[in-house]
This record gives sequence, structure tokens and C-alpha cells, in this order.
Amino acid sequence: MAKIDLDSMSIEELVALRENAIAKLAEKVAARQVELESELEKLSQYGKPAKKSVAAAPAAKVRKSDAKKSDVANQPQSDVPNEPQSDVADQPIAEAA
Repeated sequence: MAKIDLDSMSIEELVALRENAIAKLAEKVAARQVELESELEKLSQYGKPAKKSVAAAPAAKVRKSDAKKSDVANQPQSDVPNEPQSDVADQPIAEAA
């Protein structure tokens, strides 16, 4: 590939180069997308149908407040039968008092 001296090019030449680069990239992206869709179609015959969406859904993150609540819920229960359990951790501060 030939080296291009960008400093010596005029604004018009740089704009034209940019447009050519964008057009070439768009062609390559479109060609690759067709290849990938073809591969997905071939693979879909072996199991679940291929998903149409390109991006995968992000994994759900556990918030610190939710993690603390689940820790409280997972603590051992009282040894005394029929003793009511306090849900103070799940109540707002005003209701707990």
C-alpha cells in the first residue's frame, strides 16, 4: 500500500479521501454481514433458530442493596418454632421504628 502524505494534501483532497475510505469500509461491512448471516442460517438448522439481533443483551448486575437483602434472607432461621421473623431489613426506616 502506498504511503500518503496527508500534510501535503489540500482540504478537498482530504475530504475526497475520507469519503472514499468511508465508502470502502461500508462495502466491506456489508459483505461481511452477508457472510455472517449466511453462516447463521447454516447453523440454525442444527438447533435453535438464529437470533435476528446483532448485539447480545448485557448481563444483569446485582446492586449492592439487592445483594444485602438476599444475604439477610439467606441467614439461618430462628430455632424457636412459630416465632415470627422480623422483616426490618425489608421495611423503610420510618416503618421499622
